[in-house]
Amino acid sequence: MSRPPKTDPEPTVQDEAARAGWLYYVAGMTQDQIAAEMGVSRQRAQRLVSRAMADGLIQVRLNHRIGACMDLERALRDRYGLTRCRVLPGLGPGADPVPGIASAAAAELERFLRMPDPLVIGFGTGRALRGLVDAMEPLEAPQHRLVSLIGNIAPDGSASFFDVVMRISDKVRAPHYPMLVPVVSPDESLRAAFHALPPVQRVLELARTADVLFVGVGQMSNDAPLHTDGFVSSDELAQMRAAGAAGEVAGWVFDSEGRYLDFGINTRTGGVRVEPGLERPAIGIAAGATKVPAIRGALKSRILNGLITDSATAEALLAPA
Repeated sequence: MSRPPKTDPEPTVQDEAARAGWLYYVAGMTQDQIAAEMGVSRQRAQRLVSRAMADGLIQVRLNHRIGACMDLERALRDRYGLTRCRVLPGLGPGADPVPGIASAAAAELERFLRMPDPLVIGFGTGRALRGLVDAMEPLEAPQHRLVSLIGNIAPDGSASFFDVVMRISDKVRAPHYPMLVPVVSPDESLRAAFHALPPVQRVLELARTADVLFVGVGQMSNDAPLHTDGFVSSDELAQMRAAGAAGEVAGWVFDSEGRYLDFGINTRTGGVRVEPGLERPAIGIAAGATKVPAIRGALKSRILNGLITDSATAEALLAPA
């Protein structure tokens, strides 16, 4: 008598992997439970679960708004060649974006501060950096040195309100090196005189050799921080905008392609500029519709190779210019 045809073929390894993957990712079983259910060893159950993922049998979808932010992070890394990128959910139209990104910026700085090997960490100024300081947790990091990239003296002789290096130093107990020169000198000769002072030269050299940088990004529209804070006149702002000025980092103005201008306040800015294309992390902390052209220019030329921003800004940076 002939045997009836076999209608239930032996499961293949991929069949087993699919079953193991389903039990793990959908049914929520542990690998020990899967082993018992399938009658295999725990080691084989582990291999089958891994194969299910490696063969693309399992597709994971994150049903949370942070999932969209992670997609934006990956797209920004691919578009601009970023080494570090964090995108946070936006706070909605009209809201101040700084509180939404400050905690992530603080966490990124704290990651470097917890490194045991000594680092020189350079800082720009601005509201975003102040938000970072406010969001930081106190910690002990005496092995590191903190240095300003930009002068901290305002036009009236007062300390610049948004300078952060001393405030961070208070929180982390690290030695700090302020840039004791005007943010913008009245003329080139005075800037040169300030930079010629031996203590200032030592701080300048430290800033030039910083291992990692944290900076804000300023727009050059009518509400440019350099203008509203009194460092640039209306006439000079108009002149630089006519020449294509799109943004500034640490007081140094660049165009839409991230090329620094060779006139205007760039001939009088105190401190050191962030040179494009260097290997050390240069992380920008910025968000908001008015800052998009400035951020885009800084990313194009790699003045910045890292970015912490919000989802609305990220989407704008990925849209056609």
